[in-house]
Amino acid sequence: MNSIKKILILEDEKPNSDRIQRLMRSIRPEIEIAGVLPSVKKTVEWLSKNEAPDLILMDIQLADGVSFNIFDLADVACPVIFTTAYDEYAVRAFKYNSIDYLLKPVEEEELEAAIIKFEKNSMQKSHQQSPLIQELISHMQPREYRTRFFLPYRDSYRKINVEDIAFFYAHLNITYANLMNGEKIIVPQTMETLEKELEPKNFFRANRQYILHVNAIEKVHNFFNGKLKLKVKNQEEEEVIVSRAKAPLFKTWLDY
Repeated sequence: MNSIKKILILEDEKPNSDRIQRLMRSIRPEIEIAGVLPSVKKTVEWLSKNEAPDLILMDIQLADGVSFNIFDLADVACPVIFTTAYDEYAVRAFKYNSIDYLLKPVEEEELEAAIIKFEKNSMQKSHQQSPLIQELISHMQPREYRTRFFLPYRDSYRKINVEDIAFFYAHLNITYANLMNGEKIIVPQTMETLEKELEPKNFFRANRQYILHVNAIEKVHNFFNGKLKLKVKNQEEEEVIVSRAKAPLFKTWLDY
């Protein structure tokens, strides 16, 4: 079993890069962090001037574009583990193509397990991953997102634009769309289907029950144990809680 001696971290969000470095120091203090790079450009430059590390932890979305572009611009002569905050559709693409990934925010146990896996696999070479990565890219191409719903309404039909929806809510296997004006309607899609179909810049899956539109979030409060409590437009019946694990991702999304 070969041991990892040096890793390179590609991450453009400082809280995430700080977290990964902190976890690495905790689980493997002997591993050298060769660098922390925020962009495709800086990574290509680094790879052209330095000896390849033993492993790269690579965020998909970097400051100047998607990290997949690095493979076209530089020789990535080492294994890669992607870090991603993408939805379940993308995660299934990773699994289908046997690409190693860590879902953000990265957890210590998962990071350690990934490192052990690579060490046991005798540090498989990057050329073995390349065809899989190319196939993965095809799954991750930008796609059009849902802009409206056309729903049965009484004895006719009704068109609902997504920008008029404050949030989606699931209860007893029924999905509701709560409009900005307070009206509630039933939609046939599951929450999992909606998460794939809605523009991620505008909608966030806060928890298993709620998908929120950015314009529906009125206040964000700190909650116990690192969680967040949200005041959401037209939702007075129940508090919307964002877990400790999702809180950093939510704050980054809301700040973008």
